[in-house]
Amino acid sequence: MINRVLIRIKSVQLLYSYLLIENHFMLESQPTAPTKEKRFAYSLYLDMLMLMLRISDRIEKRGGYKPLADTRFIKKILIDDKIKSLDLRYRHEVFPLQGLVPALAESIKDSALYKNFVKEIGDNAGEDDQIWEKIMNLIILPNVSLNSSFAGRENFTLRGVERMKGMLSETFKNFYASRDNVDDALKTLNQSMAKGRELYFRLLILPVELTRLREMQLDENRQKYVPTEEDLNPNLRFVENGLVKAIEDNSSVQTYCEGNKLSWIADHKDMLESILDEILESDIYKDYMDFPATDFQTDCEFWRNVFKHIVLHNEDFLDVLEMESVFWNDDLEIIGTFVLKTFKRFEEALPDVNPVLPMYKDDEDASFGRILFTDVVKNKDLYRRYIDDCINTNSWDTERLAFMDVIITMTALSEIINFPKIPLVVSINEYIEIAKSYSTSKSGAFVNGLLSTIVGRLREEGKISKM
Repeated sequence: MINRVLIRIKSVQLLYSYLLIENHFMLESQPTAPTKEKRFAYSLYLDMLMLMLRISDRIEKRGGYKPLADTRFIKKILIDDKIKSLDLRYRHEVFPLQGLVPALAESIKDSALYKNFVKEIGDNAGEDDQIWEKIMNLIILPNVSLNSSFAGRENFTLRGVERMKGMLSETFKNFYASRDNVDDALKTLNQSMAKGRELYFRLLILPVELTRLREMQLDENRQKYVPTEEDLNPNLRFVENGLVKAIEDNSSVQTYCEGNKLSWIADHKDMLESILDEILESDIYKDYMDFPATDFQTDCEFWRNVFKHIVLHNEDFLDVLEMESVFWNDDLEIIGTFVLKTFKRFEEALPDVNPVLPMYKDDEDASFGRILFTDVVKNKDLYRRYIDDCINTNSWDTERLAFMDVIITMTALSEIINFPKIPLVVSINEYIEIAKSYSTSKSGAFVNGLLSTIVGRLREEGKISKM
């Protein structure tokens, strides 16, 4: 019921808001009014970061994989301009701490801390968050040879060493703060999916509650002081509709609605009356009530027409949806399609098949949004580099790209790379449609061209193989 089309839209929307306000990781800045001690501390601080990079590059598993180099912390450091400049400098000069790298790398590799990290990281995405702070505090900083090397540096003071340690501590705090809302964002994504499920059931019970409301009206008409013949003997075809009875008796509908206390009549009776009035005045209703005879298929067709031509366009209904959930107006078109499909499933009445759709088709769909979101957050710098490297700078300024276009392209790349079973043309077409709906008028063509260029390059580099 929550299909990949809707999951893609929700993932793109959440990534847009998340990355737009994301706290960015930054290294400590050069101290103002630097004293000799401050210059010493800052120089040592940058060298300690470089030491971590050299160690991470030295520790390999079989096959050449470098687990510590693949951590988010190291990837964050690598893209910092100060570290890039320092790395370039140390290609021509001797790195002061280079002699300590082999022994420290061996100490780390032999430690229980590293062994547990390697054991757990495959099954627990995000477990690498604190590994480098632990390595720094438990293995690197206590190293005697390292501390001896500090004493030989220009402008050495013990206070300067402590100042360096403080800067490292602030760097780790900054790193954690730059990512500490990922879990909250994933909770928001799950909430959005759950609200989509709620909308599905709210739409399913709408015919039931409209029928109850009409029954209440007919009963009031019978109680008039001077009832007419029509009041006493109304046409009951609407309130005796077979589809409504089938929905009302469905155990899945009953369980969900009772468990979540769903009731349009209790919460929005005025809105329900507005829809009912529009139905009663429509040709759809008049034709249905005038049929010489009806059957279950006719009953189902009636409600499909009511939904397609009345309910999904009723202004009062749309206003209520907007008020009830920030997600629902975006969800309505897709969820409405699945409700119409459910009406059809009731009509077909296949044996041993519950007409009510499950929340997800399978486990892969259930994890699809989470994988897309976390992968884009983790690899956004890599995906942005793909974009910048492949864009035609004669036509587009990379610094002035629509941010939504960037997010859509990143998410498309994540899907193309991480879901090899999804045909390439499907992924590209889906994100082109999202760009058309949620970005600028030119975004569909832009995303199409950009993805085609990036995919071509990734295929040449052997990073993707699907056609």
